Amino acid sequence: MAADNQFFGSDAYSPAEIQDKVEKLGVKKARMPFLPEFMLAMVAGGSIGLGGMFFTIVLADPTLGFAIQRVLGGVVFSLGLALVMIGGAELFTGNCLIVMAWWNGQIRTAEVIKNWAIVWFGNLVGALGLVFLVVMAHHPDMNNGAIATAAVKLAASKIQPDMVTIFFKGILCNVLVCLGVWLAYAGRSVSDKMAGMVLPVACFVAAGFEHCIANMYFLPLAWVISMTGHVPAGVDASLITLSGILHNIVAATLGNIVGGAGFVGFVYWAIYRKGLGGITPLPAPRTPPGTEPTGPRVTPR
Repeated sequence: MAADNQFFGSDAYSPAEIQDKVEKLGVKKARMPFLPEFMLAMVAGGSIGLGGMFFTIVLADPTLGFAIQRVLGGVVFSLGLALVMIGGAELFTGNCLIVMAWWNGQIRTAEVIKNWAIVWFGNLVGALGLVFLVVMAHHPDMNNGAIATAAVKLAASKIQPDMVTIFFKGILCNVLVCLGVWLAYAGRSVSDKMAGMVLPVACFVAAGFEHCIANMYFLPLAWVISMTGHVPAGVDASLITLSGILHNIVAATLGNIVGGAGFVGFVYWAIYRKGLGGITPLPAPRTPPGTEPTGPRVTPR
């Protein structure tokens, strides 16, 4: 019976095992060499952009009701996280969980900041690369330009709120994204991972929360559409400027850090490592050079 359960992928990792896995991955991620780390970050930026492209197609269909459109759009957007988690890539918002290793003292603050900076910029390059490909393929012209209309309206709605509102939308977004990552780590099969991540991702998209990496695709795409004079009639693109894009992405990034590192990473670390002791014993702290004991070694009985 156990073999059947494992065959069908129902033998999920326990929450304590997930915490242990995330901790170990955090150390590896923080110490990954620059080139593979940056290239994997580019892959993740493009992957999330592909999910965003999929979402925009749903958003461009005016025959769908509001709830159906948002939920269905969120489900198809989960393609992006699936490509990251199953295909293998480095995503800034998911990497907020490396603080679980930092809280233990396994990695230094400088290593966390370095990882986040490299992955954030790599995600940006990957997302912008996809924007170029999408524009050159004339994808926004689909459905008689309805894709372009949806992209511009979506971007304007993301830039319009004040930074405090975007910040809190960013917190809620990455709580859900990191919970999706957490559930994906519970799975032992591709189907398990997909099943775990879809609903949290669909929830944040449907609710209109702010994901800084997704916005690296949505907002530049709308900016290119407006700068090339392809804004559909009746659509106000005045908010879509470089300063407007920065306004959104800075606030969303800060909110994503708080949501992922604080509300998910810290909380699960406090429960399963600090509170319950964790599964894998932590390595003993290294003795600084010159402070080794000099007296005779005593063998305990």
